[in-house]
Amino acid sequence: MALTYDELKKMSAAELKGVAEGIDHDAVHGYSTMHKEDLVKAICTALDIEAHEHHQVVGIDKGAVKKRIRELKMERDKALEENNKSELKRLRRKIHTLKRKLRRAMV
Repeated sequence: MALTYDELKKMSAAELKGVAEGIDHDAVHGYSTMHKEDLVKAICTALDIEAHEHHQVVGIDKGAVKKRIRELKMERDKALEENNKSELKRLRRKIHTLKRKLRRAMV
């Protein structure tokens, strides 16, 4: 029975205790008194499951946006060395806008 983090997160504490009952690992020792959050972490540790959610970027090309951010950061560093405040402000705003666009596209 291959469980994922999302499946474990959706289970109730009673269901998680039932799953932990069948696992012989130090991480789930004392499962009967654990809270749901602790049970999820312990079961993930015992079964070698990554204990975080994976987000997918939908609707935009993540690689292209990140490449553009890296280019803008290099330009920002040059503007910082030249002490060009107006260009620096424009570049920082653009970087901020692109980062927000990436975060909004995550599902």
